[in-house]
Amino acid sequence: MEAHGTRLSYFVEGMDCANCVARVEKMVGGLPGTGEVKTSFTRQTLTLELDESQTSRAALEKNLRSLGYGPSLLPDRDAPQTGEEAHTHDHADHQHAGHSHSHDPAEQGKPWYRTGQGQLVVASGVLLTLAWVFGHVEPGWAQWGYAAAALLGAWPLAKKAWASVRLGDPFSINLLVTLAAIGAVAIGQAAEGAVVVFLFAVGELLEGVAAGRARAGIATLAALAPKTALLVEPVGVREVPADTLQVGQTVQVGPGARVPADGTITAGQSSLDDSPVTGESVPVSKGPGDHVYAGSINTDGVLTVRVDRAAADNTIARIIHLVEEAESSKAPTARFIDRFSRWYTPGVVAVAALTAALPPLLLGQPWSPWLYKGIALLLIGCPCALVLSVPAAITSGISAGTRRGLLIKGGAALETIGSVRTVAFDKTGTLTNGRPRVTDLVPAADPHGDPAELLRLAAAVETGSSHPLAQAITAEAQTRGLTVPAASEARALPGQGVTALVEGRPVQVTSPIFAASQATLSAEQQQAVVTLEQQGHTVVVVLDGGRVLGLIALRDEPREDAREALAQLRRLGIRPLMLTGDNARTGQAVAADLGLDVQAELLPADKLNIIDELRAQGGVAMVGDGINDAPALARADVGIAMGSGTDVALETADAALLRGQVQGVGELVQLSRDTLANIRQNVAFALGLKAIFLVTTLLGYTNLWMAVLADTGATAIVTANALRLLSWRPRHD
Repeated sequence: MEAHGTRLSYFVEGMDCANCVARVEKMVGGLPGTGEVKTSFTRQTLTLELDESQTSRAALEKNLRSLGYGPSLLPDRDAPQTGEEAHTHDHADHQHAGHSHSHDPAEQGKPWYRTGQGQLVVASGVLLTLAWVFGHVEPGWAQWGYAAAALLGAWPLAKKAWASVRLGDPFSINLLVTLAAIGAVAIGQAAEGAVVVFLFAVGELLEGVAAGRARAGIATLAALAPKTALLVEPVGVREVPADTLQVGQTVQVGPGARVPADGTITAGQSSLDDSPVTGESVPVSKGPGDHVYAGSINTDGVLTVRVDRAAADNTIARIIHLVEEAESSKAPTARFIDRFSRWYTPGVVAVAALTAALPPLLLGQPWSPWLYKGIALLLIGCPCALVLSVPAAITSGISAGTRRGLLIKGGAALETIGSVRTVAFDKTGTLTNGRPRVTDLVPAADPHGDPAELLRLAAAVETGSSHPLAQAITAEAQTRGLTVPAASEARALPGQGVTALVEGRPVQVTSPIFAASQATLSAEQQQAVVTLEQQGHTVVVVLDGGRVLGLIALRDEPREDAREALAQLRRLGIRPLMLTGDNARTGQAVAADLGLDVQAELLPADKLNIIDELRAQGGVAMVGDGINDAPALARADVGIAMGSGTDVALETADAALLRGQVQGVGELVQLSRDTLANIRQNVAFALGLKAIFLVTTLLGYTNLWMAVLADTGATAIVTANALRLLSWRPRHD
C-alpha cells in the first residue's frame, strides 16, 4: 500500500525473533495508510511511512502493545537509514503458525527484571508464593489462592492471545497456555495451573535472554567504529563526529586509535589490527595506497587517511546490513518446518480436544482425568522448540561466521555450502595474490624495438582499468618514471584484451591467441610466448594496428595458504577445480604447483557452461573476486566472493571472505556442516521429547507442570544448544 505520510521509527521491545518480526509486519502492513514497512530483528526497530489521517500513531502503538510489544518512538536523528536498515520480510514466508512469542530480552542495558517478560515472571512468582503461603495459613482456602495466582498470571497471556486471534493467528502459544491454565482451574488443579503459568514465563524469559546473546555480536560490531575523528584541515586538526565525515576528506589516526572510516592511507606506515572487522588475528602492516576499515585499530605509527566511504556506507555498516538481510533468507529446512507447523498446531488442538471428549462421551469414562490429559496435550504439542530449532541455529551460525570474516547472506546459503561436491576457483585474485608484476619486456626485433616504448604505449591503453594485469603494467611504467600519454576511444574486448587510440595510433593489449588472429607473430615471438607461459607467466601482446610491438610477461604468485586450503577441501570430500581465462600453459603451471585440475582459456560464457555441467553432477560453489566472475558467482549453487568487502564482493555472491584467504572456503563448509548438525540435534530433541511426553501423558504419568517443561524446557534447551555455535572455531589439520 502506498502511503505518503510521516516517516516513523520505533524501537520495539520484545521483537526479538523472526516470528515476532513477521507478526509485527503482518499487523502493521494490514493497517490503512501504512507503507514502506521495514523491520530489523538485530536492532529491534520498526520503520514505516504512516498516513495519520487513515491510522493514527496512537492506534499503531496500541496494536503493538496488544501483541505484547513495547514501542518507543526514536528521534529522527537516531532513525535507521534506508541504506543499512534491515530487510523487508516476505510476510507469508515468515508466518510461523503456532509460535507466537512475547519474550523481552534484557536489552540496551535494561536488567531482565525491568523488561515486560521479566515483570511477568516476577508477578507470577510472587502470586504463586503468596498462594503457597496462604495455603499453609488457611488450608481450606489454598485452592482459591492458587486459582487466583493461575488466573491473574494468565491474564497478560490471555490479552496477547486475543490480540493474535483478532489478527488472524488463533493458534498461538499464549492461547494454548491460557486455555491450559483456565482448564486446570476448572477441573480443580489450580496449583498446577499456577505452576504452568510461572514455568512458561520463566522459559520465555530465558529464551529471550538467549536471543539477546545471539544478537550481541552484531551489536558489538556496530559499536566498533569510533564516535569522533580527527579531521585534517588547512588550519590544523579538529575533532568532529565520525558520522559527519564526507568522502574525500582527510583524517589523522594516532597510535592506539580506531580508524573512523573506510579509506586509503595517504601518509604514514603502521600495523593495523583488522580482527574486529575481518577476523584476521595477525596485525597487517600498511602504508600509503593501502585500504583501511572503519573500526580497525592502529597499533603504532601515525596515519593520514583519505575517507573513501561515509559512515552510512562503511564496511561495518554493510556487514550489519548483510547480516540483517540474512534473517529473511530462510534455509530449506526452516521453510519445511514452517509449512509443517501450520498444519501441526491445529492438529494438536484437535487431538487434545478429542482426547478430552471422546472417552467420556463414547466410553462413559469420567471427565476429569481425560480433561486433564487433554490440557496436558495442549502444552506438550506446542511447536515452539521445533520452529525455533532452525532459525536459532542459523542465526548463531551466521553470527559466528561474521566474527571470523565469513559473511553469509542467509540460511539458504549457509545450508547449501556444506552440501556442495565441487568448488570452482577463479585464478587471478583468488588462488593467486591478485598482484601480478611485470617480469619481462620483449620488444619486437626491429630497429624500433624499445622496451620503454613498448611499456609506455601499453600503460596508456591500460590506464584506468581495474584489472590486476592492467594495474601491474601501469605500476611498472610509473616505477620506471615513464611519461604515459593520454588514450582515447578505449574499450574492452571481453576475454581478449583492451584497445585504444594512443597518439593517433590504434594500440591493442591482447592475449596471444587473439593477437594471432590480428597479426603475424614471428617464430621467435611464438617460442618466447610458449617458454614464458610454461614458467607460469601470463603473456600479453601489444599491437599497433596489424604490427606486433612486443610481448609483456607478468607473473602472479599463488596465495601462501592456497595449497593447504585446497588439501583441506579434499579432506572434506570436495573436489577443487580452477577455471581461468588465462592461457592453458599458464593455468596448468599454476594448477600443477597447487595440485588441482584446471580448465583454461575460458570466456565468461564458457565458465557459465561449465558451472551448469557441474551443477548437474551435484552442488557446486564458485569462488571469485566478485568483479570479473559475477555471472559465474550468480549461476553457481553458492557464490563465494574473495576480497576486502568490495561492493561487488558483498552484493553479488551468497558469501564473502573478508580476510581474502582461500582457507575461508573450507571454514565455510565446516561451519555449514556444523550448523546443519546442530539443527538435526535440535529437531531430534524437540520431536523426541514431545513423543516421550505424549506417551506418558496418555498413560497418566505426566502432570501439567511436567507438560509445560516439555514445551518451554525444550525451547530453552534447543536455544542453548544453538548458542553453542557462537563459540564455533574452524578445525585445521
